[in-house]
This record gives sequence, structure tokens and C-alpha cells, in this order.
Amino acid sequence: MNVRVRGIYSTALTGLLADHADLSVVQPSPAIDDRFESEFELVPADAAVETTDDRQGVGVTGDGDAVGSVGALLADVGLDTFVWTDPLPRDAVFNGVVRETLGSGAVVDLGDGVGPTPQTGAASVAASNGEGFLPFNNSPDHVTEGDRVRVQVREPAAPWGSDRPLLDADVKLPGTLAGLVRGGRQRTGTGPADIVDLIGSDPLDGWAVRWGRLADDAEFSALDDALAATNARAERIDDALAEAPDPDDEAPACLWDGAATLWCWFGRDARFALDEERAASVPTMPGHHRIKAGDDSASAAVDFAEAICGDVDGDGESNFPFDVVTRQFGPRADDSVEIGHGKPDGRYISLGRGDVAEFDPAGTLTLRRELTPGGTLDALGVDIEAGDVAVTKFKEGRWWYATVYRDADNERKGTYVNVCTPVEVFPSTVRYVDLHVDVVKHGDGTVERVDDDELDAAVDAGHVAADLAEKARGVAAAVENAL
Repeated sequence: MNVRVRGIYSTALTGLLADHADLSVVQPSPAIDDRFESEFELVPADAAVETTDDRQGVGVTGDGDAVGSVGALLADVGLDTFVWTDPLPRDAVFNGVVRETLGSGAVVDLGDGVGPTPQTGAASVAASNGEGFLPFNNSPDHVTEGDRVRVQVREPAAPWGSDRPLLDADVKLPGTLAGLVRGGRQRTGTGPADIVDLIGSDPLDGWAVRWGRLADDAEFSALDDALAATNARAERIDDALAEAPDPDDEAPACLWDGAATLWCWFGRDARFALDEERAASVPTMPGHHRIKAGDDSASAAVDFAEAICGDVDGDGESNFPFDVVTRQFGPRADDSVEIGHGKPDGRYISLGRGDVAEFDPAGTLTLRRELTPGGTLDALGVDIEAGDVAVTKFKEGRWWYATVYRDADNERKGTYVNVCTPVEVFPSTVRYVDLHVDVVKHGDGTVERVDDDELDAAVDAGHVAADLAEKARGVAAAVENAL
């Protein structure tokens, strides 16, 4: 059974999972990929383990058998470890009754929840008041006290916290590789390619596919498996809802059990036990997990100290602590970052500044720029009009980056993929050297490779070495094939 692990306990838990005959870690973070000699696969996960927002423990969701196996493993970490089954698990669908409305949403009574499943029944059931929170933005209809609604648990809540589970009126099955939205509109042209056209599986009738954030890096076979598995879950939801009572006829009531969900609380002894497990794989300071569990700033400081002072194996690139450096020094969400466009002849051109729209500590930065009307978009040949925006995604170390241009109605005008030296994301500037050859995808879907002649001229002028030019052409060819 495959398990995805994220958060401050990832290294220690990856080591524990590696010793379990029936469990394998998949979809590793870059740090985990560097720290272990194992060959991790980018394939669908049967269960996901994520550190809670307060860092006191982890939540485990997914297939019941996999979640049960992980929960049994976690329960043995330390004497002061506790594991609970969540009665209001992720993705579960309920008919509920609105008990009261608050400033931004409604408190919904979901009843007694789903109870323990046979696979996870070894864990005790977490205490719950059977309530969830439905933000007004998550419901297409106005809701008020006494209303009966059909909702899905979008984000379960750890039992030791004060938050209620987050609810949504839409029925979805999110995924890091492939997800589905019931009754949603199928999006097209949302990535380097329309992936659904390249794999064997189609989204289940009545559902629209939403590719996850890891889809760009996965093999088509893995995406096919992920969509097929999600289709199977969607079919079970359809079957359950086909026979479900209307909320006006029966509420509260559980209509579909969702994904098995466990919560694990780590006490002090457990955290020190996890330190020992982590130390077997990477330099670990005393009290690593104890310190990190206390504060975000302390967590970053621990990472920074260990990354700079720990024993370093391998080359500097593979050990570069990108996430801790950026967490400590930036860029961060809402920062303004310049795009520093170097040229092989030594010139430096600023392409302007963009606002950080998204930031992934693994090395991906998304900038949004509002364009000034006038002129045309380079190589795309379309006019720049009022309301046009450019959304550019950079990944540290990647030999290319893509900019998607959209108009005021959010319609795609085209995509421009710039081939360059490996991107460096500094606190206030993204820098690289342009390698001339680029690939564009026009609004009508036509793909075109441009500026090969400029690269040839740069080679002839001695500005670009032959092997670097060969690399640039290889990257351009790969991008062109993907588009």
C-alpha cells in the first residue's frame, strides 16, 4: 500500500514506513527524495499523512486498510501517542441541519457521523459534537437557521483543536495527481497538454477532472491509474446519492462514508523517539521535533541550522536548502518579485515585477503581472489589451518557465515557454539567462517553436557554447512535445 507523507515529521515517518513490509512511501517531497536511497515513485497514494497546522501530530486519510496500517504503526511510536478515528472524515457526504449562522458561514449539524470502519476500528473514535462549518462562499444558495442542506466534508478537523470541519455544498474528490468535481464543467487547455486526451481513462460521466499539482511531473500511466481509482470512488458516491433521501426528508444523515480518517497526537516522548528515527537518515539536532512543534519561526531556525551545519554528502546543488532559505529570507506570498532576464551577450533586462500569487517551498513560485495596454505579445502576435494579465510559474533549477497570458475575461490568449539557464529564485528577483529558443502555444492550440536562428547566431558569435546550445534545443524539443 502506497503512502504520501508531508510535514515536519516526514523524515522520521518515512524511515518508519520503510521498515513496514506492506507500506511504501510515494510522491516524496524533494527533501525526502534527497535523504533516502530508496527509489520513490510518483504514483497514486492509498493514504496520505500530513502534519496538523499546530504541529502537534498528524492526520491520516485514504483507503481504510492503508489508513489502519499506518495508524497501528503510529500508535507504537511512543507511550504518549494517541490515535483516533474521525467520525466526520474527509470527503464524507451528509444531509445536515443549519443550527446557526455566524459572520462568514453556517454551523451545520451532521449527526453522529460515520463511526469507525472495520479497517480502522482498532483506534478509538474521536469525540465530536457532530458539527461542521459551511462558509457562505461554499454554498450557491443562501442558508439560514433551520435550513436542511447536503454537504461534503472538505477539510476534517483534529479533535484537539477548536476548529469545526470545513464543509462544501459541492461534491468533489480532490487529488494530488487527479481529482473530480461532480457536476463540474470540464476545463480544457489548463496545463502543458490536455492530459485526459493522452491517457486511457476518461472522467466518469457527470464528473469533471481536475489535475493535481503533481500531475505535470507524473508519468501518463500514473495519471491513468489515479483517474481510474478516483472514478471508482466517484461511482460509489453516485450509487450512494442515487438512493439517498432528500435533505428535507431526512437530516441529519450520513449518505457516504468518505475516506477513512485518523488523527495521531504525539506527546513529548514520541517526539524524541521520532528524533532518533530521523537521525538515522539525516543530521538531527537534539529536540528537533520538540522545537519544531512549538513555533513556525523556531521550525525554520531548526531547518536552517541543520542544513548549514549538518554533515553534507553529495554535491552542493542536491543539498541546497531552498525551502528553509526562502522561508527565512523570502520571497513570500504577496511579495513583489522582479523578473531578471539575462542575455547571453551579458545584457540584463528587467521584465518588470510581479506579485507572488503562489509559493511552494519545494521550489515553485507563481507571479502575476497586470500588463499595460499597447503593443503585442512577443511571438504570439496578439494585441495587449486592457485587463490582460500574465501568470508566470518558475521552478528553482528548471531549464524553462512558462507564462500564460489571459484577457480580462480570464480567457487564455496564449502560452509562452522561455528556455533558459536553470532558474534561481532569490528573495526579490528571479534570475536566469535567456537561451533564445522558445516554444509558444497560441490561443487556438497551435504550437510553434521560435527563435532557433537567434540561438544559432549566438553560437556563431561565441556567446553560447555548443553543448549549452544542444541542451537548450533538447529542452525546447521536450517542451514542444509536451505542448
